[in-house]
Amino acid sequence: MPALRDDAPERPVSAMFTGEQRMGPRPHPSPPPPPSRPRRRTVLGAGLAAGLGAAGLAGCGTGASAGGKESIVVAIVSNPQMQDAISLIDRFTAQHPDIDVRFVSLPENEARAKITASVASGGGEFDVVMISNYETPLWAPNGWLTDLEPYIARTEGYAPEDFVPTIKDALTVDGAMYSVPFYGESAFLVYRQDLFDEAGLTMPERPGWDDIRSFARTLHDPEAGISGIALRGLAGWGENLAPMSTVINTFGGCWFDMDWAPRLDSPEVHDAVALYVDTLRSYGQPGAATSGFGECLTQFSQGNAAMWFDASSMVSGVENPDSSTVVGKTGYALGPTKDTEYAGWLYSWALAIPETSRKKDAAWEFIAWMTHPDYFQLVGQEIGWEALPPGSRLSTYEIPEYAELSKTYAEPTLDSMENSTQENSMTVDVPCDGLQNVVIPEFQDLGTRVGQQFSAAIAGQKSVGEALDQAQGNLTAANAATVPIFLMSTMTSEGLFLARLSAASVLASLPVVLAGWIAQKQLVRGLSMGAVK
Repeated sequence: MPALRDDAPERPVSAMFTGEQRMGPRPHPSPPPPPSRPRRRTVLGAGLAAGLGAAGLAGCGTGASAGGKESIVVAIVSNPQMQDAISLIDRFTAQHPDIDVRFVSLPENEARAKITASVASGGGEFDVVMISNYETPLWAPNGWLTDLEPYIARTEGYAPEDFVPTIKDALTVDGAMYSVPFYGESAFLVYRQDLFDEAGLTMPERPGWDDIRSFARTLHDPEAGISGIALRGLAGWGENLAPMSTVINTFGGCWFDMDWAPRLDSPEVHDAVALYVDTLRSYGQPGAATSGFGECLTQFSQGNAAMWFDASSMVSGVENPDSSTVVGKTGYALGPTKDTEYAGWLYSWALAIPETSRKKDAAWEFIAWMTHPDYFQLVGQEIGWEALPPGSRLSTYEIPEYAELSKTYAEPTLDSMENSTQENSMTVDVPCDGLQNVVIPEFQDLGTRVGQQFSAAIAGQKSVGEALDQAQGNLTAANAATVPIFLMSTMTSEGLFLARLSAASVLASLPVVLAGWIAQKQLVRGLSMGAVK
């Protein structure tokens, strides 16, 4: 079984492309990187800083005071649980009348891009950012995030020991939490128990992918408006690549071998991607190539899919009687596998404070409110117990009302999260952390490119072989990057600020230089003409 090896070969300098969690549990405290591997301060390129205005970030402001209040800007993902928090913000302001909260709520792909651009460039647009256990261990060593331990220690009743251990460890760097979980998730399968009963089918507690394809084939009924299964097809490192990477892992594939050689051209990867694409094209929902988490949730909760493989956070939407038509008709199982014990998916949407924020105390007050045990009581009482953010705190599953609601999915949820490790979810050794992603800064860019190729295959625009050839080429090109890319990887946000300051100084001095040059030219011309005369 795979292990995270300290003696893995040093990652080639040429592999340092551009880009952004560790999806497996992180040792607590975390050891420093091996001495042989150069420490990198990664940036996404100075062009991102220049593009913030075009991306819409400049309009967010810098958290200036509003009406005597201290104003903070919170950038979050527009998933259902986060929208619940926005709807409850009046409860926070009642407790903190001196803090004004402004939200920037965006879809997952867009939120990741804008938050990364702001934090990596030191833009300072946001006081609170929603990131994950992918960004946290990469950004904290760069000095981009605030150490939250002093704030946690002074917050009454916060109980950090109550966090799900694997999630807490994944957000911990060198013994300190740099982000705190809002919810956590792992690989999960939901299915229509009523449809299974009608067809005489039984879902195993640990289904295999052969089981899933067989069930999908049997239950697929387009004329009745029911697809056999819903799966993500929308391109993105955090969209279609999340479930697809778990399939690659359980089939025995990987992104890189222990020598950092790209391996997306291996037979194991081909078989995994071919299965996923064919399953989705044959038995999946309409518009699969543009379906992300939200679209799949809608398909299943509205009774249009017999199964859905995704993240365990799905339960909040599936079991919401206000928006779901399948409440009381569902069953749950662990994510499907082939050659491993678990599907391997560990993710947490978490809240952090960028080091550039000038309102850290106010920012923490908001974070503490949104992640405190009391918040779960508030959500249950005001919105409904089925809407509680799952997978972040163990005590959530001990709340009587929630324990009753979650009796069909609490145990498999915690089982999946506890066992989401490379040892349980992969068959080969790999040189870096990660389960449903690869924890290297380049992955945000590379993953998006590869996800686009897979999405094109799902749409029928190219074959699986063509998509994998292009994906392998993307990884090979990253490994063939030249020295300038390495130089970019050593830049810091402070360096970017000085670079922008220097550029501004040059631009400001240009008129003076040009005026002097013109005056000198005219003076020389006058002297020359005088000499001729």
